[in-house]
Amino acid sequence: MTQSSATQRGSEPADMQFSTDRTHPGRWTITFSNPPINMFVPATIVELGALMTQLEADPSVKVVVFQSANPEFFVAHLDVAKAVERPEVLDLWRDIVLRLSSAPVVSIVKVRGRTRGIGNEFVLACDMRFASRQNAVFGNPEVGVGLIPGGGALEWLPRLVGRSRALEFVLSADDFDADIAERYGWVNRTIDDGDLDSFVDTLARRLASFDAKTLATAKAQINRFGMPTAAELQSSNDMIFPMLAWPDAQARRANLRGIGYGVRSDFELNFGRYMASLGPDGSDTKK
Repeated sequence: MTQSSATQRGSEPADMQFSTDRTHPGRWTITFSNPPINMFVPATIVELGALMTQLEADPSVKVVVFQSANPEFFVAHLDVAKAVERPEVLDLWRDIVLRLSSAPVVSIVKVRGRTRGIGNEFVLACDMRFASRQNAVFGNPEVGVGLIPGGGALEWLPRLVGRSRALEFVLSADDFDADIAERYGWVNRTIDDGDLDSFVDTLARRLASFDAKTLATAKAQINRFGMPTAAELQSSNDMIFPMLAWPDAQARRANLRGIGYGVRSDFELNFGRYMASLGPDGSDTKK
């Protein structure tokens, strides 16, 4: 069935968090927007799963580019309180990242702003990552709130950056700028912010000009050496909700109240800076 021109342009209903531009042959551009700071909530994960189904069902798509409508936040992080109300979404999330990384479609992510927690885990599951040199920040802050990353960071990061650097990223629960991410291999490369859009567009057009079956075959062969298994992802995934009951996790999350969690605030802009001050009595040494 032929899509309407409005749908091809990505004119989705106003309550949807992802808009899809399908106007260019062979490629989609998907833009995430969940104001004020692009947090992932259960509805985000459900919608992304539906998008993956559409992507898998369209044989004409060779390349998909993901980007954010918010220049300050690519993805802030998961809203854990809302996720607790729908625990099944973590299993859905595991399936989404596995489907994305194994899909015949080449996925490219264009990172501006902060991407932390589940946002970083989404970025890691994409095939290629390009970041604004001036405006991209990466982090997995979970250890700072008494948890572990459960959506793939523990599986992807060691493969990309090595064991010691993965330990630095995860255990410090800090923010890392784009230059460090590039140096360590977290992203393919950083690009000046003004050139990022044109660079990714040129690459996507180039890939879309190649044969779809050849692209998919080459990706599948490379995946033999770089992808986590479903069992590995599930192992971390299964730890998250039980850890929420640990006393330290509860105390640390309690100290998030009243400091701007979930809204545009100094805390959300500089999440990593606050992690060392979230001990049970809030008196840990601050940076």
